[in-house]
Amino acid sequence: MDLLAQLLVNGLINGSNYALLGVGFGLIFATTRIVHFAYGPIYTAAAYATWFAAMVLGLPVVLAVPFGMAAAALLGVASYLYLYRPFELRQSPPLVSLIASLGLFIVLENLIGIIFGAGSRVIDGLQYDVYLVGPTFFTSINLAQVVGLLLLTALLGLFLRRTSYGKAILAMTDNPEMARIIGIDTRRVSLLVFAIGSALSGLPAALILMKDGATPHMGFIAVFMAFIAVVVGGIGSIRGAIVGGIALGLVESIGLWQIPTEWQNAISFIVLFLVVLLRPRGLFGMAGR
Repeated sequence: MDLLAQLLVNGLINGSNYALLGVGFGLIFATTRIVHFAYGPIYTAAAYATWFAAMVLGLPVVLAVPFGMAAAALLGVASYLYLYRPFELRQSPPLVSLIASLGLFIVLENLIGIIFGAGSRVIDGLQYDVYLVGPTFFTSINLAQVVGLLLLTALLGLFLRRTSYGKAILAMTDNPEMARIIGIDTRRVSLLVFAIGSALSGLPAALILMKDGATPHMGFIAVFMAFIAVVVGGIGSIRGAIVGGIALGLVESIGLWQIPTEWQNAISFIVLFLVVLLRPRGLFGMAGR
């Protein structure tokens, strides 16, 4: 039972990362209908930007993390302006944007490898606390993963419901064409969504940097898990992305109780397959989306 308790804690921690990534990825897709697979290397870039701020610029970690989030937001805005927006203006099929996103994924991932090298980057001298609660243990970085999810999603929820831009985002999520007809500046809202969604990836990226280090290829797993969290939770639902990400983390972790570690990613595929088969709209998806 001690092992099960620890696996549950690990699942909640990993699920918090997946959930926050799913919220960012899902917000972009639900609003713009763009499958932004380049979200993965932007997440990676946020980790390296955090490392650069801490190790090269000498900023404290508490300031390096917002630096990484800002870098991710800028890359997200640039990807929309210079890649996706021209296809929107030409009214290109969604498949074109999907292929362009995969191309951007490859370009950014290799560019990061060229600039920073193929090795892992870590923040030297980083210290963190270890907490023992009953039969389980976790670190202050793990705690920050859970608290970060709660804090950022709460702020995002307030923004969406209490501000004019937030309501415009919700309107575009429901019906982009109707939002355009009633006078919403969809270009500006799309830019904002790419900035917010990309910035959200910066916190889990920074925390993974502190915990495991950053590598040029870390973005693949990130965007893969974000995609599964969105599909499981239901496209267009922030609550669904949160529940989907946490559920994915828990299922993955508990599955390791009886399944070898090398099959961990297979568990994610199985979860995705079952949800698509049994409930294609996801746990909180709405009909017609």
